[in-house]
Amino acid sequence: MRKLTLAAVATVLLAGCGGPTTNGGGNDGKEDIVVGVIADLTGATADVGKPYNEGMLAYVDNLNAKGGVDGHKIKALSEDYQYKVPTAEEKYKKFVAEGAVAIQGWGTGDSEALRSKVKDDELPFMSASYAEILTDPKQSPYNFVVAPTYTDQMRVAIDYIAAQDPAAQLAVLHHDSPFGTAPLADAEKWIKDKGYRLGFKAYPMKAGATDHVGILQQANSQGAKYVVIQNVSSPAAVVAKDITAQKLDMKIVCLNWCADELFIKVAGPAAEGHLMIQPVAPPGIAKPGHQAVRDYCQGKGIDLDAKGLHFVQGWYTMHAMVKGIEKTLADGKELTGPNIRAGLETMPAVDTGGVLAPIKFSADSHRGATASSIYRVSGGTFTEVTAAVAPKA
Repeated sequence: MRKLTLAAVATVLLAGCGGPTTNGGGNDGKEDIVVGVIADLTGATADVGKPYNEGMLAYVDNLNAKGGVDGHKIKALSEDYQYKVPTAEEKYKKFVAEGAVAIQGWGTGDSEALRSKVKDDELPFMSASYAEILTDPKQSPYNFVVAPTYTDQMRVAIDYIAAQDPAAQLAVLHHDSPFGTAPLADAEKWIKDKGYRLGFKAYPMKAGATDHVGILQQANSQGAKYVVIQNVSSPAAVVAKDITAQKLDMKIVCLNWCADELFIKVAGPAAEGHLMIQPVAPPGIAKPGHQAVRDYCQGKGIDLDAKGLHFVQGWYTMHAMVKGIEKTLADGKELTGPNIRAGLETMPAVDTGGVLAPIKFSADSHRGATASSIYRVSGGTFTEVTAAVAPKA
């Protein structure tokens, strides 16, 4: 069993979040806990990756200012991999060499590419990918997913649509990547297993496209009334504008990575009436768990509402990892990967104050939660349709 070391305190740079914060020395001579952070700050998903990363580093800064974990500060090694899998693998190797005891990743492609490496290195790994395969300890023993998977989100969307229009045609527009295709096969199986009469057809979205009129014309020929989007905010906003411009009778249902404030901002009036499946409560839908984040931001001169829900998402993802580390130390165990994994699997449910559903892992499942909320865009903001909905039993 490889022993994972602790390292000395260093500076955590909060890019765009109040500037650099120096942690100083360890508390009472206690060594720092190194966590590697693989971030997309300038790549294809940077529009959502940057605020997510900022929220994660803000959590670390806030925690360290309050003494860290049992007197240990967290040293977050955060680097941009530009949404390139080979670069993510390079960053991962670097973090391991620098003594990381856990990793925070980002995309589906890199998370799946690193699955075998984190298994061999026995390093707990969370990421912003909610791919189904990452929840199964038999396949991914060191991966943990804090929020409902893309499959579970898609199931919630399908259940909702089937209740509204039992014979509706669904067009699923998706990022042309493992992230985009992750829920597709499970979605078709869900429709079949539940006996739904819904039509289903998937359309890959060309990266960097200035419009998606061609895809929408195909979807219109299909008879699609609902357009489910598994992509990030900016291309989804283009779809909303195209639907308006083409005067198409279609309702968008965004899964979590386009169900955000940026979609509403970029789409403008074209966002009105569209639906969002989102596990993370946006700051504008006040939940008790937002207060700690808001207090930190106010102290740093940060506008949380401008940063948006992905900032909060990053904050609570790091919080879940830290809770596992905290449990390991409370059990009197050394901070090795296997011990942190056991800490994550045995810790009580993580209460996020309603920002996410309670996060609970076990030795049999690394699926932290299954419930998402459904929102509608109304008056240029989120309105909650239904809170905390799990896929139909």
